[in-house]
Amino acid sequence: MADKSSDSTDRGSESDIHWFHSFAFPDGSTVDGIKSLEIQRAEADLFFESDLAGKSVLDIGAWDGFFSFEAERRGAARVLATDHFCWSGPGWGTRDGFDFAHRALDSNVESLDIDVPSLEPAALGQFDVVLFLGVLYHVKDPYGSLEAAARMCSDQLIIETVTALHFEALPAMRLYKPGELGGDPTNFWAPNVPALKLMLNTFGFSRVEAIPSPVTQDHPLSRPRGWGFETNARKKANHRTIIRAWR
Repeated sequence: MADKSSDSTDRGSESDIHWFHSFAFPDGSTVDGIKSLEIQRAEADLFFESDLAGKSVLDIGAWDGFFSFEAERRGAARVLATDHFCWSGPGWGTRDGFDFAHRALDSNVESLDIDVPSLEPAALGQFDVVLFLGVLYHVKDPYGSLEAAARMCSDQLIIETVTALHFEALPAMRLYKPGELGGDPTNFWAPNVPALKLMLNTFGFSRVEAIPSPVTQDHPLSRPRGWGFETNARKKANHRTIIRAWR
């Protein structure tokens, strides 16, 4: 059973929390996390291009919960935020930011501490929209984890991830040495777009589109293909990409 976030008020102030997401709260206070509010809002406009009114949303790997709360703000009827890696697992994050924002926003977003492989429709049901943002490159089994996210989705799956091997036509993934990708030893894999599309087609999605993330400048998807650009792009071996898939 998914529960609403704790209403405890003894978690300290926002200054005590190591924030990843940034927020602007209704009382006028703000939080400057690692990811800027400007980028988050630009991403949200791409993630939530379709109307969320009346829909159910599952946010896998919610962390501080910006996109969970944004889905609620944009009219979703039900939002379930899940995490484990950051809330109680080996990640450096905590659940404190989510709980603080939940109170500050007077939110009805539900929350559940659960790891990706444990997600099951039989227990939680399926959701109209599933968010799988910034998770795929952290998991040791990207195929199984993406399949787990897919089985929770009845309509649209939205992925944001590091991608690599952009000029390899065959479906492929790059495996990184510990700490090689972003200095983070919990970053393992970066698929290319053909690999993501093949996996999603295999998991029953009939339409898949890839678009550049606003985080990445000079993304290969945003430029015409040509020898000169490919040579320059290869110097940056990875980019951040948004994948939107529909059943």
